[in-house]
Amino acid sequence: MRNAKPITTEMIERFKKNYDKDKTTKIYTAAAAKTVLSDIAFSPMDAAKLEYSFSVEVLTRGITAQKQSGRCWLFASMNMMREIVAKHCNMEKFELSGNYLAFWDKFEKMNFFLESIIDSVDLEISDRTVDWILSSGLSDGGQWDMMVSLIQKYGIVPASVMPETFQSNSTRNMSQILNMKLRKDAIELRTLVKEGKEPSKRKEEMLEELFRALCICFGRPVDQFNFEYMDKDHKYHVDYDMTPRSFYEKYIKLSLEDYVSVIHAPTKDKPYGKTYTVKYLGNVVEGKIRYLNLPMEELKKLAIQQLKDGEVVWFGSDCGKYGSRTDGIWDQNSFVYGEILGGLDLSMTKEERLDYRDSAMNHAMILTGVNLDREEKPNRWKIENSWGEEPGKKGYFVASDAWFDEFTYQVIIHKKHLTEEWCKALEEEPIELAPWDPMGSLAVMKE
Repeated sequence: MRNAKPITTEMIERFKKNYDKDKTTKIYTAAAAKTVLSDIAFSPMDAAKLEYSFSVEVLTRGITAQKQSGRCWLFASMNMMREIVAKHCNMEKFELSGNYLAFWDKFEKMNFFLESIIDSVDLEISDRTVDWILSSGLSDGGQWDMMVSLIQKYGIVPASVMPETFQSNSTRNMSQILNMKLRKDAIELRTLVKEGKEPSKRKEEMLEELFRALCICFGRPVDQFNFEYMDKDHKYHVDYDMTPRSFYEKYIKLSLEDYVSVIHAPTKDKPYGKTYTVKYLGNVVEGKIRYLNLPMEELKKLAIQQLKDGEVVWFGSDCGKYGSRTDGIWDQNSFVYGEILGGLDLSMTKEERLDYRDSAMNHAMILTGVNLDREEKPNRWKIENSWGEEPGKKGYFVASDAWFDEFTYQVIIHKKHLTEEWCKALEEEPIELAPWDPMGSLAVMKE
C-alpha cells in the first residue's frame, strides 16, 4: 500500500491515557466482560413503545421451525400456502413439507452449479465470476422466484407425507460434503470442455450420484400419497392417490406467476421503476428471477394494501441488525450500541450500507399485520417467523416502521395491487446485475 501510515507507539500511549481517564468507559468494560453486547445496549423503555397490537392483522395458524438450516425463504413461502390448505380443509393447524421442497431445491441447485461451471469455462479460474460460482456452491438460501420454479415443476406435499430428517433440519455438515463433491466435479467438467469434449453424459452421471446422496440424507421424494387429516370438528377425511402436483392444484391453487418481487434498493446503479435480475443466481435452470425496484413508500403502501386485503406478505430483510430474539423486536431505537462502545457513530444511509456491504437480505419471513396511526401511517409491523415458538412472543415478532425502512429490502405482492406502469416495467427485459450484487444475497446465505 502506497504511503500507508503505521500504528505508532506514541499513538497507542495516547489512546491508553484517554481510555484510563474515562470512568464511564470502565463501567461499560465491566458490563461487557460478562454480558452479550445486545443485552447491555438494550433500552427496555424504548422497546416498550412497540406494543403488540395492530390495527390491520391477518390471523395465522401458529409457528414453524426451520431448525439449523437456511430454508427461511421456503418456510416463509409454505407459511403463506398452508393457510390456504387449512382454511380449505377446516383445520386448526397444518404444515407443508420443507423437506420435500428442500430436496428438489438442492438437486436443482446442483444442476445449476454444474451448468454455470460449463457456461463459464472460457473464464480463468481466478476470474471473479468463477470464484463466486465456486465459493457460493450449494447453499440453503433462496428467493421467492426460486420457490415458484420448484412448485411449478415438482408440486408440494404435506409435512406428514415427507417429514424432516436430521440432515434436512441441520444442513451444515451435509452441505460441506456435497460442495466438496461439486467442486471436484467442476474440475472434471472444465477439463472436458477445454479438451473439446461433450460434457452432457458425464454431467448426468454426476447428477445421479448426487441424487442418490440426497435420497440418503433427505429420503426419496414421494410420487403418490393419500392425504389424510382430521378437521376442527374431529371429522376424518382422506383423498386417495394424490401426487405432489395434484395436491397443489386442488388444495392451494395459487397462481404463483401473479406474484411480483418488489425490492427497495436505493443505490445509484438501480433506478426506480426498472426490473432487474441477477446473473448466475437460481436453482431451476429454466426458471427466472426478477425484481421490480420501487421507493420505500411505494413498497410499504403495497404491503399494507395486501394485508388489508386479508393476505400475508412474504418479505426479505436483514434480521441481524438491532434485534432481540428474547423480546421479539427489531428496532434500532431500542439499542444504544454506539453509546456503550465509547460513543461510536454507527450512522449510515441505506444506500451506504448496501454499497459498503454492511447490510443485505439474509432472512425471509411473512408480515401478518401492521399498525396505522391517526394519519394512516404505519408505525409497527407484525411478523411471523420460522424459528420455533421459543423466540419472541410465541414465535411472532414486532418491527418498528423505522427499522422496516432501513432493513427491509423485498416484499412479494400480487399484481392486482400494482399500477399499470409497474406492470409494463415487469414485461421489459430485466437489467442483469452482477452475481455478487446485494439483491441476490438471500439466495446464497448459509444461515
